[in-house]
Amino acid sequence: MLADDTIRTALRTAWHLQPDGCTQVATGPAGSAGSVVAGDRRYVAALVPAVRRARFEAGLAAAEHLARLGHDVGAPLRAADGALCVSAGDQLLALLDFMPGRPLDGADPVDQQWWGDRLGAAHRGLAGFQHPGLPGWHWLRPDAGHLTVAAWLRPAVTRAVTALTKLQVTDRLTVGTLHGDPRPGAFLLDPDTGRIGMVSWGSVLSGPLVYDLATAVRHAGGIRHAAELVAAYAAAGPVPVAEIEGSLDTLLRFHWAAEADACARLLSACATASEPDPAAVDRGWAGLGAARAALLD
Repeated sequence: MLADDTIRTALRTAWHLQPDGCTQVATGPAGSAGSVVAGDRRYVAALVPAVRRARFEAGLAAAEHLARLGHDVGAPLRAADGALCVSAGDQLLALLDFMPGRPLDGADPVDQQWWGDRLGAAHRGLAGFQHPGLPGWHWLRPDAGHLTVAAWLRPAVTRAVTALTKLQVTDRLTVGTLHGDPRPGAFLLDPDTGRIGMVSWGSVLSGPLVYDLATAVRHAGGIRHAAELVAAYAAAGPVPVAEIEGSLDTLLRFHWAAEADACARLLSACATASEPDPAAVDRGWAGLGAARAALLD
């Protein structure tokens, strides 16, 4: 997180906002977020490395698009010059509407219904949305050098990619803009209004819509534990039930292959770093272990 005075200066300069305070609330490899209070209003300050500008702006634009359609998404507030984000030090800063509420419980059947309904509605709302910063589908390479970190990894990734390729040849998948990380924590239920906000739009990409559903199913504990989630998505989203039934398992395995690839990439980078981050190494091996269990099941 940037220093508080740096964020205050950017907010005053770019948004003409006089913040009373800024408190860090979340941080991770992809960026960080802070809670900003100005008068009687509360905002979220989102920060990412400047090298992620294209995808960051794509996510902000997607959230803005959905907000115009009436979705609660933590929409960005454009700066005085119309920009979605501005430079702040060596990072990019965006100012977002604050979404109140508690994260959904991925194991709760009722929460799963809300979860699937909101994800499906977002996919419908994003139909036709386009942005040059959206990453394309897909990025896994079974011959990548970093897959040597574990003997089981390359064969498992190869099988997942091969299965996806066969699926795309034999079936026409519904494609569009994906949230990219529809975990339970990205959906906030406001107990006072009953409304559910869908936040954290920094991982958007373009691809088969069922890949987003598969990612959510992973966070629900797998297909056997996600019946309400899948049923609610099928009722609210644009993907036919037959397509969901025929592709969900393949895309869930591809999701785990993507997780394994990301962990292997992280571990490979740590192995060549002059001073590897022990926390990153632990995170990489833990993630790789979870992916192994899913891919070899």
